[in-house]
Amino acid sequence: MKKLTIIFFLIPVILSSQVTTNNDISVFDDTVLSIISKNAKIEILADSFIVAEGPLWDSNKNRLIFTDVRQNKIFTWDKKNGVKEYISPSGSTGYAPSFSDGGIGANGLAFDKNGNIILCQHGDRRLALILNVKSKNPEFTTIVDNFKGKRFNSPNDLAISRKGDIYFTDPPYGYKNFSDKYREINFNGVYKYSKNGEVSLISKDMSRPNGIALSLDEKYIYVNNSDPENDPKILRFKTSNFEEKLFFDGTELSKKYPGGFDGLKVHSSGNIFTTGPNGILIISPKGKLLAMINYGKKVTNCNFDDKEEYLYVTGFDDVSRIKLKWKKF
Repeated sequence: MKKLTIIFFLIPVILSSQVTTNNDISVFDDTVLSIISKNAKIEILADSFIVAEGPLWDSNKNRLIFTDVRQNKIFTWDKKNGVKEYISPSGSTGYAPSFSDGGIGANGLAFDKNGNIILCQHGDRRLALILNVKSKNPEFTTIVDNFKGKRFNSPNDLAISRKGDIYFTDPPYGYKNFSDKYREINFNGVYKYSKNGEVSLISKDMSRPNGIALSLDEKYIYVNNSDPENDPKILRFKTSNFEEKLFFDGTELSKKYPGGFDGLKVHSSGNIFTTGPNGILIISPKGKLLAMINYGKKVTNCNFDDKEEYLYVTGFDDVSRIKLKWKKF
């Protein structure tokens, strides 16, 4: 049985008179000002999406790649051309039994070492690989689609280690209205797919495992639980033995603000940028809330460009960015 160690974090700092705030950012600890300005502003880049997700920066083309889970498509955005449709379909091709509509497209995206895109596909219920090229008739290669012979629910997000191991989450968001019609696994898992083809179960106890990211030293993975009404939290697992700890408790924040823990990324400073109540939270490696980017609504995911000049954020209906202090740590 895994040992669960609970760490309590004090949230009242949010209500303190020491908070520095403008309309777009609230600063609770001035150490965060080394990576973001207290005057940082949210810049909307594009809108009219349904569920924008999976932001991924393509440094070779100087563009953002992202998905719309509901539209079953992948898009690109760059400063010159704006938004362009890129790959369709993205996550549901008839490969696996699934619903014909709903959240069936691709979600989380990442590059492999060769520059190919690895996707979490809701409808096809697998991790797959595709060339980073525009296509209306894409050819996907299956990486993994089952655990002990049973199909995954709807792989959601992923993180790839320097060795090439893939850590990913498998909640039920690809199931329309959370129906069990096509379900083969009776829990929502967190997994590790090793380069040798082995699939290891990290956890089956989270109600809605979602965003996932590796610490800088790759000794830990952070996993968001996207369940704001019942269990809003971030867990931290050791990559060596999968021992888990409560890293951040979002219960009080979730009572006050809309939105939950969805996607997250780790900055080169070691701080965690995560979607959460009210927008984006910036949390130290020790679990202290440093700042909040005030979207005032639910947002789905975030990622940096290769220079960490900007944080790109997918909302449900829009894509935006926040300028950071350009300094790789």
